[in-house]
Amino acid sequence: MKKIKMIVGLGNSIHRYLGTRHNVGFWFIDALLDFYKGVLRYKKKFLGFVTSVVIEDNTVYVLKPNLFMNTNGHAVANLSSFYNIQLSEILVVRDELDLLPGELQIKFGIRHNGHNGVKSIIKYFNKKSAFMQLCIGIGRPQSIGSIAKFVLEAPSSEEKKMIKKSIVRFIALNKGELYKQITKKKFFK
Repeated sequence: MKKIKMIVGLGNSIHRYLGTRHNVGFWFIDALLDFYKGVLRYKKKFLGFVTSVVIEDNTVYVLKPNLFMNTNGHAVANLSSFYNIQLSEILVVRDELDLLPGELQIKFGIRHNGHNGVKSIIKYFNKKSAFMQLCIGIGRPQSIGSIAKFVLEAPSSEEKKMIKKSIVRFIALNKGELYKQITKKKFFK
């Protein structure tokens, strides 16, 4: 298993979407940078906000694309190409309908499970290798036809509290152990 050299949080950069379920990848990045005292800076050539943090004596690049979810892969490809980072060395943090709010799961593979941000990332890499995804549960809507509307809405205050608590707990529990823990397919609450 290769070490993680890049962590990307998926989301929509437009202000009106920042508090939505689809942007929990951005919430993770914000919490991670609070923990490691990192500051994002907009980099036009990377089409997003970038910084680096040191985790277990390794430099890890952190990215929040400044694009719509369906095109996040362009920013990921630009940053990874510049720093010669392979897909297998990237942790993608995203929302997951198949988990309850506040549940987190590590997935390792090449599947996107219908997530358009992940599809976009896969599209930009010539060498399709397995990579890691940290899936943050947002739950499913009652009606199947309203998934797009559901992910672009803010969660309830209780759901938001559960999601943010699980993110902070994951980061705190995995400080210094991130490389060891990230490969375990496991749920966190």
